[in-house]
Amino acid sequence: MSTENHHLPQRIKLIWRISALGSLVVFGAVTGLIWLAYSYWDWPFWLVVVFGALTIIEFIVEVALVPYRYRFTRYQISETAVEMQSGMIFKKRVAIPIARVQNVTLNAGPLLQGQKLTKVSVATASTNHGIEGLELNEAEALRDQIMQLAREARHDQA
Repeated sequence: MSTENHHLPQRIKLIWRISALGSLVVFGAVTGLIWLAYSYWDWPFWLVVVFGALTIIEFIVEVALVPYRYRFTRYQISETAVEMQSGMIFKKRVAIPIARVQNVTLNAGPLLQGQKLTKVSVATASTNHGIEGLELNEAEALRDQIMQLAREARHDQA
């Protein structure tokens, strides 16, 4: 059984950049609403400046951190657990015991579908964790592997 760390496909970086652009649009709309409030109801102008600056800074930081996000996002499947790691400054490591896995689903929103990628969601009785941005054939093989290991683990416990 291979227990090597796997990285996501390079195309996930484009998805993350498009997501950052979506954040820019949303925060830009909020800044526009604050500008309207300034124009019509005498709100302080510094609110417009602060929200506008924060919107631009957030976008630049999010886009600049995409390569680092990619570098530190990985997953690993072993006979005992599905492990996921993410984060640069605040590292998050999740280990889901194989015996606790109840369901593995594949889903993809429009952005992932546009890049021919999918998300693998691993569900237990209490939580749901995902590996975002896998190739469809890799995701299907991963789903089958995890479910097979889960069946074997439950059979061994019985």
